[in-house]
Amino acid sequence: MSTPARRPDAAQNRTRIVEAARAALAESDDVHLKEIAKRAGVGQGTLYRNFPNREALLAEVYRRDVEELVTAASVLLAEYEPVEALRHWVDRVIDYAEIKYGVLAALEPAAWQDLVTHSQNPIEGALGHLLDAGKAAGSIRTDVDARGVLLLIAYLGRLDRDEWGTTARPLMNVILEGLRRRQDADGRG
Repeated sequence: MSTPARRPDAAQNRTRIVEAARAALAESDDVHLKEIAKRAGVGQGTLYRNFPNREALLAEVYRRDVEELVTAASVLLAEYEPVEALRHWVDRVIDYAEIKYGVLAALEPAAWQDLVTHSQNPIEGALGHLLDAGKAAGSIRTDVDARGVLLLIAYLGRLDRDEWGTTARPLMNVILEGLRRRQDADGRG
């Protein structure tokens, strides 16, 4: 038996709630449902009909961010050369990681470990798609894989939230430059 489709206004409310939660998490780890409902322009009853508790809402924010990040890889490759597509995707990763800080800080360890476990393969697949396109174009080193790059990116999680804005992008630029394929003086890669 299939789940009935949401009414358009109910789907819009759900989306507004998730977006309000995402915006609030970008500002602070300490986010209250009452504040999110107010930001979304819905009553608390509407919020609780969509998300029975804070954990359910935060998990949905996280899942949607992962989904958008995964989808973005193909979209960016259709629009840009592989290295530029990777750079734009990594910018999204940095934005996503900032929200992820707030989500993971607000969830119980068992809940966030489950979310991270379920998002790792899709994110690794999206990054692999970008790297493979760059390797095929000759612009990305052939001796790197998505898992290794994700391990490097994961170290950004060690940054304190107050240093994120000034440190994350410069460090990510170092990673990106390290992924570029360099030509030898005689033209061989």
